[in-house]
Parts: sequence; C-alpha cells; structure tokens
Amino acid sequence: MPINVTITAEELKALLAERDAARALREEQEALRGALRLMTAERDLAEERLRAYRRELFGAKSEARDSNQLGLFNEAEVLGANSAPAQEDTPETTVGAHKRKKRGHRKPLDPNLPREVVRHELPEAERFCTNDGHALVEIGAEISEQLDVIPEQLRVIQHQRVKYACPCCDLGIKVTPAPPRIIARGLFSESALAWIATGKYQFGMPLYRQAGLLCRFGGDISSNTIAASMVRVGLATQPVINLMRDALLDAELIYCDETTFQVLKEKGRKPQTKSYLWAQMTNSGIPIRCFSYTPGRGTKLADKLFTGIRKGAVLMTDGYEPYNDIAQRYELVHLGCWAHLRRYFIKAEENVPKAARSPDLLATRFITLIGKLFAAEARSKKWAAERRQRLRRRYSTRILDAIYALALAESPGVVPKSLLGKALTYLREQWPKLIRYVENGTWAISNNPCENAIRPFVVGRRSWLFSDTVAGANASANLYSLIETCKAGGIDPYRYLHWLFQRLPLARTVDDYDALLPWKMPADLR
Repeated sequence: MPINVTITAEELKALLAERDAARALREEQEALRGALRLMTAERDLAEERLRAYRRELFGAKSEARDSNQLGLFNEAEVLGANSAPAQEDTPETTVGAHKRKKRGHRKPLDPNLPREVVRHELPEAERFCTNDGHALVEIGAEISEQLDVIPEQLRVIQHQRVKYACPCCDLGIKVTPAPPRIIARGLFSESALAWIATGKYQFGMPLYRQAGLLCRFGGDISSNTIAASMVRVGLATQPVINLMRDALLDAELIYCDETTFQVLKEKGRKPQTKSYLWAQMTNSGIPIRCFSYTPGRGTKLADKLFTGIRKGAVLMTDGYEPYNDIAQRYELVHLGCWAHLRRYFIKAEENVPKAARSPDLLATRFITLIGKLFAAEARSKKWAAERRQRLRRRYSTRILDAIYALALAESPGVVPKSLLGKALTYLREQWPKLIRYVENGTWAISNNPCENAIRPFVVGRRSWLFSDTVAGANASANLYSLIETCKAGGIDPYRYLHWLFQRLPLARTVDDYDALLPWKMPADLR
C-alpha cells in the first residue's frame, strides 16, 4: 500500500532546492567533462603540430616507404618514383634471372676524352733476363688511366676596330663598326656569360662564389658587375621565352606548380613579403619548361600565365584554389595530384610514434592503397596509352573505390583539424579531380614531374637566398627556363647558351627568334 507522507511547505521548498542544486551540479559536471574533452583534443592537436614541426626541422625529408604489399602485380610502389638511384655502369655478371654488378671494378673513363700518354720504361741496366742474361724485348704494356683536371683559363679578347682616314683631307675618317653583342659594350664574352649562367642556374653556385673563382684565375671582377650582366642577358632572352611559352600553351597536357621567391627591392612591398616563381611544363612531345615570376599567387596573377592556352587542354596541379578558377575560365580538364594527397597521409603516419605504428593504422592503410595505384602506373609506364587505360579501368578503379569507401567509413571518427583529418578533407574536396586520370591513358597520376623540374630552383635558392630586384627575378626565371628545357631535351645548357648569345643580337624577325629555340639548335652543336 502506498505510504502517505505529510511534509510542510518549508520542507517541500528545501527538497525542491536540493533537486535544483543536484541538477545544477550534474550540468556543471557535464560542462566540465565537455571542457576536459575539448582541452584534451586541443592538447593532442598541439602535440601533433609540435611533432610535425620538429620532424619538419630535423626529420628525414624522404617520402619513401617499404610497402611489401601483395597487389595485382606483387610490386611495391618504390618501383616507380622511389626506386634506388642509378649506379655506375660497372661490368655485370648474369646470375639466374638478374644481373649482379661485379665488386671492385670502376667505371671506365670516357673514351672521347683526350689522352696524354706517359710511358714508363725500365732503365737500360735492368733490361736483361735474370735467368740467362739475354736482352729483353718489348711485348706490350700494362695500361692504367687517371683522370686529370686542367683548371679554367681566362683570356682577354681585344677587339681592334681599325680606323681609316683620307690622306688628302680631314673629313674622310671611317671606323670599323663594332660587331653586335648581346650586351652592348659588355665586359664578358658570350662564352663567359654562358659559363656564369650555367654555374648559377644549373649548378647553384652564387655569383659571389663565382667572382672568387674568377679572381683565383686572375679575373678580379666584383660580384655586382657579374650580377648586372646576368640581369641584362636574362632579359635579352625574353623574345625566345615568349615563343617557348606559346609552344607550351599549345600542348595537350600542362603541369603547373609554384614556390616562394623573395625579392628585396619591390615597389610598394616589404623585403620580407613572399613572391612566387611558377613552373609550367610539358612531358610529352617537345619537352618545355617555363618559369615565371609574380609578386603573389592570387587568381589574377596566375591567370596571366595561362592567357592563350588551348581550349580543352589538360591541366595537372595540386589543390591550390586559383587553379580551379583557371580551369573553369579556360574550360580545361583539371587533374588532381595523388602524390600531393599521399603526402598528407605520410605526415599523419609519421606523427604517430613508431612503437604504435602498424599496418592497421588508418593513415598506413591509405598509403598502402595509394601505393597500389602508383605500382600500376610504374608497371605500365612503357605501355601504349590504350593498354594503360584498360589497366586503369580494370584495376585502378577498384582501388579508387576502396579508397573512397574507407574514407567515408572512417571520416566521422577523425578530428577534422588533425593531420589525418586534413588529409581526409583534402581527399573529399579533390576527389573528382583525383579520379579523372583513369579516363585517358595519356593523363598523369601526379604532378611529380613538375615538382622535379622546379627542384633545381629550390636547391639553388638555398645558396643565393633571394633576388635583389624585380628585373633580376624575371631574368632568373628566363635563364632557368632555358637551362631546364635544355636539360629535359638532352642539350648541353652551356653549349646552347653560348650558341644563343652569339646569335641573339642578329635576330630581327619572329622567324629569326623562332630558329633560336632550344629544340631547334643544330644536333651537331649540342
């Protein structure tokens, strides 16, 4: 039976007050638990960023991975972009199904190098047989070779412009005109200009070091004089650069990437302000590499680089937003970069302590699946485009479906601002562009070729650090364009620049400049 309890109004008020207090205490506890969870998440994100910064400063920069995965072809991703560097062409011995390099054998020296023969003969007193005393006769020679270096030599070319005068009057004086030069009244010859340009832009040697090297051989010339000559010669090549860009924009597939470039003396901007160098290239047909300087990387500045591009061309880039506007404006087929996406997952994987890593780690699972895509591309690298496209339709599309399904299943449980969350966000936003490459066997899976083309500039930037003026930045971009195009086409950059600097002052028409393009250099001069 129910028990009736009689309480007074004051007791009821006290009970209600206790109930409200208990409810308030529970709400406060829930709020504290939520705040604790938030602080824990923020602490984890901060620790993750700290580990990422430390790894960026002190960790290895390589993205190579030991995949050991058993895919369709039983190949690791490292067979492609991450394969071991080429070794010297030493003698090889066939062992079973592979070739093994012999140990202890050096690569022979180039037979085309000039040889200076130094004969080492026995003294006359020792040319007798120790057994029977007969005189020894020459039957051959033991030959060994050493590589000798002849240091650079400087010389002065003295131009004497002969003057003629009439012997009968003082008015008939004539002076032989000066030959046209790429820098009028310049201090350096075309050969010296090509040597300095390749030293800086091909081998990354700053101009002040080159000035010291010249001084070592007797050429006491300041680095400012050398820098001014490089600016003038770089700007003088602009007509050839314009024709190279026209040819590049007419290609079917164009790669594009950008990197920072500091310019100290830029009107209206502080020296610490970031400027950018853009790289555009083709990877089929005639190899072309074009570099351009801009004071920023907004859509308006980037748009100038694509003015005149062929409608319907294919553009390969990373996920930078202005590229989307450019692709829409010019009606381009826009491809996404799988290497760039994989880099996000690698950063997330490296952030996990090594003891906690395993094949079941979510970031590792994505890296493994992406590795299978690259393994398929490495296997079909030399195939015809139609055969490669069939492989992509039958095999790569299944891997793409697995990647997307894994992303949908795991995204709800990942903190969006974490490294893994950023990787998944990038994947979802770029997905339509990432899967588009399977539609055509000639389209690329990543923007790695363009990143490799821009790497010489990044490596050289570590030495010379910045450009002093805008004119110097544009001149550097022009010379990088010529040198990298030559390297891609198998042309010696020094020989081409020497050839170009000699003929550029004589060019007057578009056809004259067109004949000076790198790939039109005579084969016997390359």
